[in-house]
Amino acid sequence: MNRLLMTSRRPARWMLRAVALGVGVFILTACAVTPKEHRPELNPPTGFAEADRGAGAVPEAIEEPGRWHPAEPADQQAPSPWWTVFGDPVLVRLEEEALKANPDVAIAMARLKQSRALTARSESARAPTVDAGFGPTRQRISGAAAGRSDDAPGSTQTLWRAQASVAYEVDLFGKVSAGVAAARADAAQQQALSHQILLLVQADVARTYLSLRQLEGERRLLRETVSLREDAIRLLERKQGVGAVARHVVDQARTELFAAQAEQVAVDQQHALTSHALATLLGKAPADFALEATPLTQLSVRLPAGLPSALLERRPDIAAAERAMAAENARIGVAKAAFFPSLTLTGALGYESADLGNLGRWSQRTFLLGTLVGTALSLPVFDGGRRRADVDRAGARYEEQVAVYRKTVLQAFREVEDALVSMRTVDERLGHLRGAEDASTNVARSARSRFAEGDVDYLIVVDAERTLLRHRQSRLQSEGERARATVDLVRALGGGWEL
Repeated sequence: MNRLLMTSRRPARWMLRAVALGVGVFILTACAVTPKEHRPELNPPTGFAEADRGAGAVPEAIEEPGRWHPAEPADQQAPSPWWTVFGDPVLVRLEEEALKANPDVAIAMARLKQSRALTARSESARAPTVDAGFGPTRQRISGAAAGRSDDAPGSTQTLWRAQASVAYEVDLFGKVSAGVAAARADAAQQQALSHQILLLVQADVARTYLSLRQLEGERRLLRETVSLREDAIRLLERKQGVGAVARHVVDQARTELFAAQAEQVAVDQQHALTSHALATLLGKAPADFALEATPLTQLSVRLPAGLPSALLERRPDIAAAERAMAAENARIGVAKAAFFPSLTLTGALGYESADLGNLGRWSQRTFLLGTLVGTALSLPVFDGGRRRADVDRAGARYEEQVAVYRKTVLQAFREVEDALVSMRTVDERLGHLRGAEDASTNVARSARSRFAEGDVDYLIVVDAERTLLRHRQSRLQSEGERARATVDLVRALGGGWEL
């Protein structure tokens, strides 16, 4: 008897050992399910091309040639208040209003909340699920199901149940962990993207506000020009009345007046459209927004020299691309984990009785350990290549994100170079335009004096004043372009330049 019992226990022991050994092998294999993430190899420049060309802000190269310094994601820090460098309290107020009321900012924050909720949902897979239930079931069993003949009468039974059930998927091979890692990377990516939206909105507010100031300067210049030409026409009409000037001189003056008035209307239109755009950025209807902008003066903002190209890592879009790579790499682990067995532990505990009044008796207790249908340990055998296709797709998506990361980094270098060259060339152009404005001012003054003395024809005055107006407008427009180029450089650097 004992020998028979011992003999019957040996296969069971060997079976348990085999199962334990198999589980151990699978656990060791699971360590390699999620591949190690490898950053793409890039050959960044040692510095910017504008470094030796006298740009307004010249970054210094501190990186070794051919060595890429991996990006430190900027999703843990909000963009800096870089707009304060302009020293404009109105701009500071507008930026604060935009961060509170801009629709794109609200959309970005809502998406960030969604991603964080999805992360919490993924992390909940680490814990078991517990459900509780109460209610009756009524069932009729046929005579054949009860083991009697087919023509035997069936029986009807009502059972009351009150029970709690537990289900837990054991993370043997890292499927749950890989899913959680992917969700966390997605949330970090969304946070970086939200910072990118903030940066873009801030830059748009600054650019639009500075454009509004530029247009206000042009409006005042044209109003002054129109007023002066109206005065000139009245003077010429008086001279025409006494025969001092010919009629065609007055007509020419009227032509210049109409041209200035037409240009004034065009600038007024641009000013209104720009004001509407600024109102929308602030989350307001154009009818509810009014701003008396002061004309744009010469900016004295100069970014400090010594900007390292490593500051490109502060760009939120680079951080988002890096997080996207991490998420897709984790999803490769999720796809590979599908090749391994899944172990689900389930159980139920409660009471069951045909009479509701007896439901709470100890004798009516019931429990279930393990699945009611199927097995706890499930091993995939054949699926026609579906799991292999999922792994290939996950790998291809990771390769796509690697390419997106490389493209984002290269685009960042290009945007910094573009902003630097814009600042340098606009500075040079402003120098020439200021010289031309000073010279044309002298020419116009001299032409008016000589016309008053009768030495030159009025067409000489018209041409000189037209040239002066063109140079003043070009100088105002270039100053606006210089201000916007400064904003573009700050945006290209990720919202600032301070380490």
